[in-house]
Amino acid sequence: MKIPYFLFKRFLHTYPNRRPHQPIPVEKLNLDDMLNAKQSKAVWFGHSTVFMQIGGSTILCDPIFSNLFWFFSIFTGRRFTEKLPLAPQDFPEIDVVLLSHDHYDHLDYHSIMRIKDKVHRFCVPRGVGTRLRQWGIANEKITELSYGETLCYAELIVTCTPNQHFSGRGLFDRNKTLWCSWVITNKKVNVFFSGDGAHGPHFEKIGNQYGPFDLTLMECGQAAESFGKIHMTPERVVQAQIDLRGQLMLPIHWGMFSQSNNEWTRQIERLLREAEIRTIKVATPKIGEIVTIGAERYPCTPWWKELN
Repeated sequence: MKIPYFLFKRFLHTYPNRRPHQPIPVEKLNLDDMLNAKQSKAVWFGHSTVFMQIGGSTILCDPIFSNLFWFFSIFTGRRFTEKLPLAPQDFPEIDVVLLSHDHYDHLDYHSIMRIKDKVHRFCVPRGVGTRLRQWGIANEKITELSYGETLCYAELIVTCTPNQHFSGRGLFDRNKTLWCSWVITNKKVNVFFSGDGAHGPHFEKIGNQYGPFDLTLMECGQAAESFGKIHMTPERVVQAQIDLRGQLMLPIHWGMFSQSNNEWTRQIERLLREAEIRTIKVATPKIGEIVTIGAERYPCTPWWKELN
């Protein structure tokens, strides 16, 4: 596992805006509002964790509720906030947990253990199920999919779609498991969850085959060009949104860990500038703020500017 030189350089230097100077606002999630099945909803928990209610079914993507594995956190730092919109023990029953890949900031042992008894089905890219079984998750709860394969659960259709990234949690397991994005749909709502990955022709193919999307949950990009083969720059995220034929974007993979960016808001600010130029709709909810899927109104206040 090679660690890029600029990460070591960044680790050895002090960057004053690497973390927010004040606590990030976290809104307490009202479950009654969230579970009202008349309207499908999404709630961002920070980083890539998103809780959704679609047609009465509950979906949780890449749940991270704690600090990361200690070696990983050397480079990411601790969470920007310990508060959560909803404590793991307070979650309702979760119909489907979606995992995009096995990296520590998307698949966390402690977070999975805190919700596993509430989950009906874990839907994961091929190979990741082995990890869950090692953690004591019952095999009948696990569905592993390759690109193009589908899980039907109640009225939900969940499809595993391509991405350009990599996998692995140690020195000797690189690319031993699959990584992916997800299409989540029912008769009324169509959602795309990007996971992590670089820009490529797969976005246009997904948009043509499965789009348009009412909501896309898109990796917010990495400000460092050095990540170009495994992550998007913010400007490429906007292009991916166009390729996908997305109606509204909710940026994820930011707002909780430092990772490769020297300024914690640099990703979102660059993305919004490009989105304005290209007239792309972007929701910027506070952590815990409900986004109603398909509604004309959505949160778009730059709340982070009040913290610096």
